[in-house]
Amino acid sequence: MAIGAVDISGTVRERATRELRNRILTGALRPGTRIDLDAITEEFATSRTPVREALLELSFEGLVRIAPRSGITVIGISPDDIIDSFAILGILTGQAAAWAADRATDKEIGHLRALADQVSARSGADNIGEANWRFHQEIHRIAHSPRLLAQIKQAVRVVPTNFLTVFPEHEQHSLAEHEQLLDALTARDAAAARTVAERHVLDAGRSLADWLGEGADPEAG
Repeated sequence: MAIGAVDISGTVRERATRELRNRILTGALRPGTRIDLDAITEEFATSRTPVREALLELSFEGLVRIAPRSGITVIGISPDDIIDSFAILGILTGQAAAWAADRATDKEIGHLRALADQVSARSGADNIGEANWRFHQEIHRIAHSPRLLAQIKQAVRVVPTNFLTVFPEHEQHSLAEHEQLLDALTARDAAAARTVAERHVLDAGRSLADWLGEGADPEAG
């Protein structure tokens, strides 16, 4: 299973945070692993400051431990915590989909369908994750609830941004559920939209939890 190329978008700190978080969440960096600050700095071709800031953010999220003498150690996340976190995210994204069915304009739903087409067009490509992320962000936005959006932005950190690259077997299933969700939104069926969106997240969480529980080997094909 390939992890994929390093995402170079965003600031250096954002890029480092995102990439290191992805590696921890997918098991590429296992609990107990010591993080070599100099090696990461060299990999991202930057100074120590943005990398330190990225690691500090990850320490606030409980993914790494920073100690004066022992350095930086990966704490990681347990399969049970993954299941719990995705359950919470599923509830939030389900509510976003339900509100989007009620509140989004026809134009917004049309734009969302265009974003779904972009995801489909990148099927099998390493950059499908970027298009998939934009599609889901748009669903959250067209729910037209700043409070809900703020909650989702916090909860969604548990989802690796490269999920479909790491779990390519989920790709066709995800694309099919995108169509189901779009049909529900177009029909203004809030209950169906909620069900599809929540199931979409829960299925992903179970796959990630199983992967970590089995002892993820990110170099496996």
